[in-house]
Amino acid sequence: QVQLVESGGGLVQPGSSLTLSCAASGFSFSMWAMNWFRQGPGKGLEWVSRIDSAATTKIYADLVKGRFTISRDNAKNTLYLQMNSLKPEDTAVYYCARSEWDASTSNYDFRGQGTQVTVSS
Repeated sequence: QVQLVESGGGLVQPGSSLTLSCAASGFSFSMWAMNWFRQGPGKGLEWVSRIDSAATTKIYADLVKGRFTISRDNAKNTLYLQMNSLKPEDTAVYYCARSEWDASTSNYDFRGQGTQVTVSS
């Protein structure tokens, strides 16, 4: 069955960096665009970034552009999110999700269970 398992979250100080991973299984990872979403406390689900199946095109939400970098390793069936210059407002549960490349950024086909990122001094 399709599985997406996020890892790498934790408690970090403002200005720190963190890299999230998402291990995919049960489907042809290299054929899907992949996304990161997040949900902060008391907030709705927010799209963060998308990468196409070949890792040639990446798009970002304005709030994270220039600070976050999405990448993938199709040989390892793994998606990554490098987060730099973290801010308290980046505190959220982060989810990876698969989608079609041309789908709306609010749409996804399947997502994982999430990993908590807390940015606090």
